[in-house]
Amino acid sequence: MNIALWIIAGALAGAFVLAGSTKLSQSKEKLASSQPWTEDFGPGTIKVIGLLEVLAAVGLILPAALDIVPVLVPLAALGLVLLMGGAIITHLRRHEASVIVVNVILLVLAVVVAWGRLGPESFVA
Repeated sequence: MNIALWIIAGALAGAFVLAGSTKLSQSKEKLASSQPWTEDFGPGTIKVIGLLEVLAAVGLILPAALDIVPVLVPLAALGLVLLMGGAIITHLRRHEASVIVVNVILLVLAVVVAWGRLGPESFVA
């Protein structure tokens, strides 16, 4: 179970580093061509979402890998649950059902990491 949680956390971290860094490095106009939901938000909000995604990705891996406050891992996963919940709501409001599937999968994976690291495979002995 521990190995599975590491794999899931690593996959989530990779996905969110990529997604977050894209939001941080590109303008709102450039993002709008591939991510139409950005039309509903200001540039600052998009940058904050990107920063939160990158921070959550770092929080999924580094605290446990460095054994420094590993309780941050499930908290980072819970943060991703909240972000994905917001993404699902945004896509529902915009009637973008095809995109919601990806958000639901990411949400479920984040829930698995949070549950596993808070419960059966906690880093706290």
